[in-house]
Amino acid sequence: MHVPSKLILITGVTRGLGRALTAEFLAQGHRVIGCGRSQAAIAELNQTYGPGSRFDVVDVADDAVVAVWAKSILAEVGPPDMLLNSAGMINRNASLWQVPVAEFDQVIDINIKGVANVIRHFLPAMIARRSGVIVNFSSGWGRGTDPNVAPYCASKWAIEGLTKALAQELPAGMAAVPLSPGIIDTAMLRSCFGADAGLYPLPEEWAKTAVPYLLALGPEDNGQSLTVGDR
Repeated sequence: MHVPSKLILITGVTRGLGRALTAEFLAQGHRVIGCGRSQAAIAELNQTYGPGSRFDVVDVADDAVVAVWAKSILAEVGPPDMLLNSAGMINRNASLWQVPVAEFDQVIDINIKGVANVIRHFLPAMIARRSGVIVNFSSGWGRGTDPNVAPYCASKWAIEGLTKALAQELPAGMAAVPLSPGIIDTAMLRSCFGADAGLYPLPEEWAKTAVPYLLALGPEDNGQSLTVGDR
């Protein structure tokens, strides 16, 4: 079945799941607007994918920077059909009391505040149009816990609560979903699992399942904690 072309906004497009999703959405004929923190990677994306899509250097943890970016995007292309908050980071494996203050703060600033910043500046235009899906990337560690990743667990449990509350605030016809991607062989997973991460699918392989799954999300999924491939 042919899916009409959609405007997809993705944060964290320079690596991991965000990069893989970008490539797959574009391969399937959709338009992608994205951001990341690596200037070199963003330049490469713009050169690779050319006109029609747009990638910018943005630190989602900086609300003022997000505000300027959103104003520019909304003026150029209007509100996205789907907003994917994919940007995130994990602390280096350590007991909670051994995680440095700056590292703990960075996890919280990117994984929670960054999501809120992007929503703050893009969602009003989506609400004005009364359509759109917001997907905030959660994790198995947003629904369970393990040692040595307490800051990350805290951030993803927060995303579950933030997204479910947001879902209750949206008008009919829209959806906000906390989505666990499953276990994927990314640099973040390798920081926890080491070589064992190789037992899991690569982001590019995962994206081939994830993109049609994401495109099928709608108002009936509002507020549901979902995992890619669970239906």
